[in-house]
Amino acid sequence: MAQLKCENLTLGYDSKIILRDLNFSVNSGDYLCIVGENGSGKSTLMKTILGLQSAVSGKVLFGDGLKANEIGYLPQQTVVQKDFPASVREIVISGCQGRCGLRPFYNKEEKQIAADSMEKMEITHLAGRCYQELSGGQQQRVLLARALCATRKMLLLDEPVSGLDPKVTAEMYGLIEKLNSSDGITIIMISHDISAAIKYASHILHIGDKIFFGTKQEYLKSEAGKIFASDAGGENK
Repeated sequence: MAQLKCENLTLGYDSKIILRDLNFSVNSGDYLCIVGENGSGKSTLMKTILGLQSAVSGKVLFGDGLKANEIGYLPQQTVVQKDFPASVREIVISGCQGRCGLRPFYNKEEKQIAADSMEKMEITHLAGRCYQELSGGQQQRVLLARALCATRKMLLLDEPVSGLDPKVTAEMYGLIEKLNSSDGITIIMISHDISAAIKYASHILHIGDKIFFGTKQEYLKSEAGKIFASDAGGENK
């Protein structure tokens, strides 16, 4: 069975339907990029998968041993998050809270998971630093390490390179690709960067007036793919 499957999913808020009858599935090890126009429902879909928002109708199903609480999530960063007065280590290990249950402390295993996650993101040397003193790229690495603490199976990333300069963006994409190719973690990423989506993704979900779901190669041959991929600069608008 697929690791994640959305069946006849209809999404909306405030009595407004924004996406109807969406069907797609994600297998273990896939790298899915969700693209489309602003306001098309990409972030709403991600929140629905995570159970943070209810679907109007349809189902989100988990399989292949994946549980809803075993998904790591990197949301779009807010101004409040950027000024969070905590150390890098404290923020990263907070991603283990779902493992603690009612236990009010982190055990040896969870501390090791946090250490491993920081190592994967190459931020071990920043462990004692205050989060709000870091650069934007460093902060994103911290938040990705935090998301890693919650999972070894699937990461949901909502525009993880937004606001980063080209060099830091390339580094971030490289880290995410390594998590997918070397660690086997399934990636579901919302992106406005079509060129990056085409470079890294195994599958594309295009949301808009027309919905497309398929492999990267199929997307490039589709009507939506041809229009978006040919857009100047490689980004959809």
